[in-house]
Amino acid sequence: MTKEDRSIRLQKFVDQVHKQLIVSCQAMRTEALFGSDIMAKMAMAAAEGGARAIRANTPPDVKAIREKVDLPLIGLYKEVLPDTPVIITPTLKHAIAIAEAGADIIAIDCTKRPHPEGDLADFIARIHEQTDCLVMADISTFEEGVEAQAAGADMVSTTLSGYTDYSTKLEGPDLDLIKRLAAVLTVPVIGEGRYHTPEEVKQALDNGATAVVVGGAITRPKEITARYVKLINS
Repeated sequence: MTKEDRSIRLQKFVDQVHKQLIVSCQAMRTEALFGSDIMAKMAMAAAEGGARAIRANTPPDVKAIREKVDLPLIGLYKEVLPDTPVIITPTLKHAIAIAEAGADIIAIDCTKRPHPEGDLADFIARIHEQTDCLVMADISTFEEGVEAQAAGADMVSTTLSGYTDYSTKLEGPDLDLIKRLAAVLTVPVIGEGRYHTPEEVKQALDNGATAVVVGGAITRPKEITARYVKLINS
């Protein structure tokens, strides 16, 4: 995909999600709602509720959602590999599989941790060359966001803030990180990670986020139930 094509596709995506909600529909094998058919129905319900894009994990889920929902689809492929902490779309093979399943955007780990593909700029360039997808950089710190833009990522998401050993640990979303990134980056900044209320989403948008991804607070009943029970028992 040429740089001009990427620019056109990115603008189309931004127009679709600007100051709006993206819903993450994911369930791990150990969860009661695991299954591509269930995730497709989750995505359909999210679309009916007004979501402007969907984020999903694994080729089967991405394919099932693509067949049912006509929204921009952010795909990723989580896999635990030996000798690396990187699990979000860790290799080019994973990225190509997600693209072939029907994703419009591929989310990859762009933290400073050792990466299976080595240099991030080269990894992003190869994704652009071998797929028709944009690249979303999942980062955990301000510095990683700046470096991801420099490496060629089409957008930056705060997905991993609080989930690396060295990033800020918070109960809720990292709203300050959104503000800092939005002040300096020229690519879209997407908020993600521990958004539990509509008020938090609104604050992130006010802080400069192009859009916000919400997952567990919408599509994971186990997590939603556990928050109620925790408060009741506190």
